Amino acid sequence: MDLKASIGLIGLAVMGENLVLNLESKGFSVAVFNRTVKKVESFVNSRAKGKNIIPAYSIEEFVSKIEKPRKIMMMVRAGDAVDKTIDALLPYLDNDDIIIDGGNSNYLDTIRRLEYVNSKGKLYIGAGVSGGEEGALLGPSIMPGGNIEAWNQVKPILQKISAKVENNIPCCDWIGPSGSGHFVKMVHNGIEYGDMQLISEIYEIMRKTLKLTYSKMYEIFNSWNEGPLNSYLIEITSDILNYKDEDNLPLVEKILDTAGQKGTGKWTAINALDKGVNLSLIAQAVFARIVSSEKDEREIASKEFSDIEVSNDFDEKTLIEDLHSALFAAKIISYAQGFDLLKKVSKENEWDLDLSSIALMWRGGCIIRSSFLSNISEAYINDKNLKNILLDPYFKDILKKTQQGLRNVISTSVLNGVATPSLNAALSFFDSYRSNSLPANLIQAQRDYFGAHTYERVDRERGVFFHTNWTSRGGVTSSTSYSI
Repeated sequence: MDLKASIGLIGLAVMGENLVLNLESKGFSVAVFNRTVKKVESFVNSRAKGKNIIPAYSIEEFVSKIEKPRKIMMMVRAGDAVDKTIDALLPYLDNDDIIIDGGNSNYLDTIRRLEYVNSKGKLYIGAGVSGGEEGALLGPSIMPGGNIEAWNQVKPILQKISAKVENNIPCCDWIGPSGSGHFVKMVHNGIEYGDMQLISEIYEIMRKTLKLTYSKMYEIFNSWNEGPLNSYLIEITSDILNYKDEDNLPLVEKILDTAGQKGTGKWTAINALDKGVNLSLIAQAVFARIVSSEKDEREIASKEFSDIEVSNDFDEKTLIEDLHSALFAAKIISYAQGFDLLKKVSKENEWDLDLSSIALMWRGGCIIRSSFLSNISEAYINDKNLKNILLDPYFKDILKKTQQGLRNVISTSVLNGVATPSLNAALSFFDSYRSNSLPANLIQAQRDYFGAHTYERVDRERGVFFHTNWTSRGGVTSSTSYSI
C-alpha cells in the first residue's frame, strides 16, 4: 500500500516550492502538483530529489496521494487561477477535506470562496503567508482564517513551519472567521508599501541633499538597525546599499527607478476609503509607485523644469539625526493607520481580531518584522479598548521626541525639491489628528450652501442638524444627513 502524504501543495512557483521544502524539512511528507506538469518533474529531479516529496501529474492522482481528511494548500496566482483550482479539486474531495489558499487573494474573494466550498461540504482556510522566498523556506509568518473546524487539523503543520520568536512562539495563530486571514495579510502588505516608501524617501534625501556616499549610507542604515528602528527592511536596505556590481560600483544605482506592484497595497488603500479610515501614508506609497512607473514622461518633464537651487543651510550630523527621527515617527504613524483599519473592519464584520496577537505574528518571518511590534502588542494588552496606538504612553512619548525631526526633514526636502509624499502624509495626518479644531467647519458650510447638506453646531448637542438659507433664495428643505 502506497504511503500517503501529510499534506498536498499545488503551485510550484517561488513561494510554493520553498514552502514544500520547509514542510518536508519539518518532518511532513508532501504531495506536489503544478498545472504545468513539467515543473513537477523538474522540481522532483532537482531541489526535491531524495526528499519525502511525492510527485503527481494530474489533479486526481494528486488528491489520491494525500491522507484523509485531506489538507491541500494552494500557492497559485490570485484571481481566476484560484477559482479554477478549487473547481478542479472539488470533484475528487471528500466531505470535511480542507482547502487552504496560501496566496495573496483579495479577502472579499476569500469570503465568497469559503461560502462556495462550504456549500460543497468541504472546509476552507484563507491563509496569508509573508516572508518572501527566504521566509517560505526557513519560516514565514502565517495568518490563517476561515473555518475554525479546520484549524485544529492544520495548526500542528502551519505552526511548525512558521517563524519563531522569543520563547519559541510561532508567528502563526488563528486570525478569525471568513476572510479575516487574507484581510490581515492585505493590511500587512499595505504597511509594507508604506515602510518601503518611507525608507526610499530617507535614502533619496541622503543621496540628493546630503550627497552621501553609498558606503556612508550603508553605515548609517546598519547602525540604525542596531537601535529602535531594527527591522528586516532596514537590514536589507543596508545590505543593498553595500552591494557592488561586477565593476565594483553600487548595483542599486544601475537599477531602473520604476517600482512594480501586485495589487495588495492598492486593495488596502481602496478598502480604507470604503470603510472611511485615513490611510493616507499607505495610499501615497501606492501613488508613488504609480508615478515611478511613468519613467518616460518623467524624463520629459525633468528637461522642462530646471532643478531648483539647492539649499545648504543644514548641518550634516544634525540632519542625519533628524532623518532617524523622521523615519521613526512616520513608521509609527503608518502602523497606527494600518491597525486602525484592522480595528474598524474587525468590528464591522464581527471578527473580534486580536490586535495584540497579530502584532506578535508579525514579529518574525514576515517582511515588516521589526522590534517595535512587541511594543504595539503590549499597547493592546495594556488597553484592550485603545483607540489608536498614537495614544499609547510608549508611542506618545516617542512622537513627542521625534516630531520635530520629521518637521525638519520635510522642510529640508521641500526646499531642496526632493519628493517625500509618504513623509508628508505622515506629518499631515499627525497634525490633523492632534488638532482640536480643523477647517472642516468651512467645508460643511460650503456643502450646506450649495446642497443644503446641513451641519452640526458647536453650541448645540451632537446629532442635531441645522440648515441655513444662505442666499435668501433657498427654501427650508434640507438634504438627508448621512456620512460614509
